Amino acid sequence: MSKYIKLFFTTALAFCLNSSLILAQNYQLPKYQKLKLSNGLTIYLMEQKEVPVISVSAILPAGAIYDGSKAGLASLTATALKHGTKSLSKGQIDEELDFIGANVNTYASKESAGLSAKFAAKDKEKVLNIIKEILLEPAFDNTEFEKEKKRLLNNLDQQRESPRSILPAYFDKFMYGSHVYGNIIQGQKSSVSPLTVEDVKTFYKENYLPETSAIAVVGDFDSAEMKSTLTNLFGGWKKGTKPQVNLAAKPINKPTSNRVLLINKDDARETTFNIGAAGISRNNPDFVAIEVVNTLFGGRFTSMLNDELRVNTGLTYGANSRFNPLKNGGTFAISTFTANKTTEAAIDKALEVLDKLHKNGIDENALASAKNYVKGQFPPRYETAGQLSGLLTQMFWYNFDESFINNFEKNVDGLTLEKARSIISTYFPKDKLQFVMVGKSSEIKKIAEKYGPVTEVQIKEEIKE
Repeated sequence: MSKYIKLFFTTALAFCLNSSLILAQNYQLPKYQKLKLSNGLTIYLMEQKEVPVISVSAILPAGAIYDGSKAGLASLTATALKHGTKSLSKGQIDEELDFIGANVNTYASKESAGLSAKFAAKDKEKVLNIIKEILLEPAFDNTEFEKEKKRLLNNLDQQRESPRSILPAYFDKFMYGSHVYGNIIQGQKSSVSPLTVEDVKTFYKENYLPETSAIAVVGDFDSAEMKSTLTNLFGGWKKGTKPQVNLAAKPINKPTSNRVLLINKDDARETTFNIGAAGISRNNPDFVAIEVVNTLFGGRFTSMLNDELRVNTGLTYGANSRFNPLKNGGTFAISTFTANKTTEAAIDKALEVLDKLHKNGIDENALASAKNYVKGQFPPRYETAGQLSGLLTQMFWYNFDESFINNFEKNVDGLTLEKARSIISTYFPKDKLQFVMVGKSSEIKKIAEKYGPVTEVQIKEEIKE
């Protein structure tokens, strides 16, 4: 019986893999319309009639790069959009959305702010009106703002107890220094505590601008009708009084040598660390090829990094590598954690794997495996209305078009061993590495000194340049 069960699962697995590849080879971005209102707002419309659901995604130039000295302001402003409007209180918004089972969320990231929504097609008039009020007519209630600020301050305290929560902010600040990409999205207690609702109102007025924003609507609707609806709702959104400056366009001072930032946590039993370097911007022409190579190196469970650090040596429960691209720059990082006593072994092993990537490269079988994996993972990223609406606003923000989707499989298959070697040499770091470690300094500082000059800070202290 067991051999038949094995045959069944082997056949099923082969079918799934082949089906994924067929989907990847045939996948084309569904047709959509792109238009611009008289105020400069870009609109994307994509009809998807299979399910009676609509998803909305909005992206706005109101991220943490515009916080200035008031770190956390962009994040608080995005959250405060749902604290009530001119005609609806926060409670009324929540009740209206809960009653019909709709979701509307707002957020801020490093570069941008955003809104995402999902609701039944039959409720489109009601929900779109609420979205319009949230984006164009926020009341910024002071009582709700103070509650939210208190919650944020509590969260910032709690993060200090979690190395994996605090490490990304330290890493970005260490990598980017005084550049606005080093701004901490959630802010710090010293910057958040003095913020007022008036700061939020000013930030909103200066950065929530239609001429540099986009709204994508995907789902079960008629495009002509939706175009008319959105024009009526958002056509009155007033432009800014002065052009917004792209602060992130300023040059980034890249590190010129190995450095170590050691964040001491006296009660730490593990060392959590990133090994990083400068990365790529999102519009890099080698973006797809880099993704394929990184899949092999540290982007999947069976990657070189995870095999060596988890499977072969048992130094960690998981290790990975990733590129974090932005509009005007980005970072590369190897990330993992290990027991205090195996800190040196884990870091050395990660560096050894990186060195092997450069010295030995990859072979044809490994490259074919990575290509199949990446192609198999690709179509499921863009199956739902929510995923598609998010993709359209990402296309707007990073200035790429449907050729990225439609030519994806072709670009993956076009990666040769020679090109892969060039990708490794160009984009995967060999030197000028930046080490950021969170751990018990008394046990790991001498180890840290092995990798470069050490700057030590305390985890209870605020992050500085």
